[in-house]
Amino acid sequence: MYKNLVNLMKNTKYSIYITIITILLSLSIYGCGFKESHQPQQPVKNVLSSVGSFRKSPQGIFLKSWKVIKNEYLDETFNHQDWEKWKDRYYDRIKTKEDAYVAIETMLESLNDPYTRFLRPSDFDEQDRNIDARLFGIGVHIATKNNRTVIVHVIEGTPALKAGLKAGDIILKVNNISTKGLDIKQVADIVRGKAGTKVALELQRNKSHIYKDILRKEINIKSVEYKILDNKYAYIHILSFISNDTSIETAQALEKTKNAKGIIIDLRGNYGGLLPNAVFIANMFIKKGAIVSIVDKSGYKETINAAPYDIYTSKPVIVLINQASASASEILSGALKDHKRAILVGEKSFGKGLVQKIISLPDGSGLNITIAKYLTPNGTDINKKGIQPDYKVKITEKDFIKHYDPQLAKAKQVLAQEINNKLETAYSAK
Repeated sequence: MYKNLVNLMKNTKYSIYITIITILLSLSIYGCGFKESHQPQQPVKNVLSSVGSFRKSPQGIFLKSWKVIKNEYLDETFNHQDWEKWKDRYYDRIKTKEDAYVAIETMLESLNDPYTRFLRPSDFDEQDRNIDARLFGIGVHIATKNNRTVIVHVIEGTPALKAGLKAGDIILKVNNISTKGLDIKQVADIVRGKAGTKVALELQRNKSHIYKDILRKEINIKSVEYKILDNKYAYIHILSFISNDTSIETAQALEKTKNAKGIIIDLRGNYGGLLPNAVFIANMFIKKGAIVSIVDKSGYKETINAAPYDIYTSKPVIVLINQASASASEILSGALKDHKRAILVGEKSFGKGLVQKIISLPDGSGLNITIAKYLTPNGTDINKKGIQPDYKVKITEKDFIKHYDPQLAKAKQVLAQEINNKLETAYSAK
């Protein structure tokens, strides 16, 4: 049964991916290529070679970036500026790759859009590794709390767990470099490194200072963790939507916890990822109707509806969200809330209602660009607004220090009531 479930998921997931890709293509056609079956004559070969060389040149990389934004960027005003000026400004002035990179970064900053950004080759490779669920480091998730870098989660079976690192530990130094004033990405870049190399951490736990030398290794990233709580609730923690395997891991978690009476889905701290994952997971709980609508720069709206298939559960669901639940997390929680398929507990979500497209450039660098916005099934635009929980519960710093989770406690309380209501409804129907 389990193998059949996974096979069905893969086939259904493929069809949903194709549907979403078709929608995105209909919203934003970047271009098309072709290849002649005959060999071109020598002059044509020379022309093609020159074109190929220009595409990979610093000037060509810049011009492609400029053109992609012009053709596909959601805001047709380009943050109220004449987009042509950027091409004119750098005409014949870009000589090196660094020139091109700085010009592209400067150009994109003018859009005032934190989600449209240029990725240098190393950063673009890292993004691909995350999508492929491959990463080299020690196995922790970190966040900024009160201007300090805090470990919020330690991944099972990783060097960090074996070294005794715990959620709540404050990272003071990495390789003797103070984390004060560094953003999350900068800290993560220092912690990560080649497998087999060591990283030195200075940590603060309560009032004690702890020093750890940890051997880096390849981290087998699991997007989903699950367990049974109180012998009756399935707790499914979706850490990220960025891996290609997230939706399959979620279905596996549902299968492994199928005897639970109700389900808690934890999306706290989940910044999002791939749109198809959110759609596919929502479809596990929603039988029919809209899951999300995508609106392009011209105002054209395309709705992605639930697909009829057997991977579905009707059990009561509670979703945990907080201010760091964004993007794909909001697509899933928004769909479940609008369909009255789940009750949301926690804090208002981040408010990122935009869709990005990943563009690779000829030299190995790339772009993430905003090409559309999305609406929840009820037509709500949550960008910069977020999604309000049905039950607002905060976690204080005192709770954090004591490892007490009032949001999870409330989720279990509400879920117990929902299970009782469902039993009473079933009994009345008899």
